[in-house]
Amino acid sequence: MKRPLIGITAYNYIKPTSGWRYDVCYGKNAAAIEDAGGLPVLIPSMVSLETLRGIYERLDAVMLPGGGDINPSRYNAEAETDIKLYEISDERDEMEISMTQWAIEDDLPVFGICRGIQVLNVALGGSLVQDIPARITSDLRHSIKSPQEESRSTLLHDVTVKEGSLLASVLGQMQVTVNSIHHQALRTVAPKATISATAPDGVIEGIELPDKHFVLGVQWHPEDLVENDVRMQNLFTSFVEAARQRL
Repeated sequence: MKRPLIGITAYNYIKPTSGWRYDVCYGKNAAAIEDAGGLPVLIPSMVSLETLRGIYERLDAVMLPGGGDINPSRYNAEAETDIKLYEISDERDEMEISMTQWAIEDDLPVFGICRGIQVLNVALGGSLVQDIPARITSDLRHSIKSPQEESRSTLLHDVTVKEGSLLASVLGQMQVTVNSIHHQALRTVAPKATISATAPDGVIEGIELPDKHFVLGVQWHPEDLVENDVRMQNLFTSFVEAARQRL
């Protein structure tokens, strides 16, 4: 059986000891795609639009992983002065938003995780809450204390899934408990997207495009839960299967 080629967007990393630049991605994303039967390939963030388009045209699906904050100018906002934004990369924003818009136009499967759901929303015309603790009153924690104190797989809160949604069909349940590593969230949901999951405090945890074959974003990190939760691996399996159907 032919394995679909899944593009995973990378981000630039400057090595502190040398200043050298690398394109990297969290390893568990590629591992989850491989386990689901796909061929993972990293998409560099600093290439020309022409080269990026050439890479895109070879792909069967696009995965948008977690990472730093999106430049607020991408959703027609200014950086709020009383909060801190992290790891903004205009090159990554341009690359991921372009890839997302192309894929949606062509009905290529798209799966966004954490930053990825935010990229998906912004690419379609939505906006973001720039900092949850500063803007949303909540008793929930949406991020681990620190990598030294808590694992990325630490379960922090429940998520309610919308009945009849693509996400519900993939997870097979209307409520799951998830991990969480983010300080931003969706504010205005893009016009073509529908909300498919929320946290108890109202933070949006899932969106999708009902008129597309497979366009789905989740705010948590299922790649860190796949080893102990078949529902989380099924997110990757369903995504890869959607890509396989295009072969």
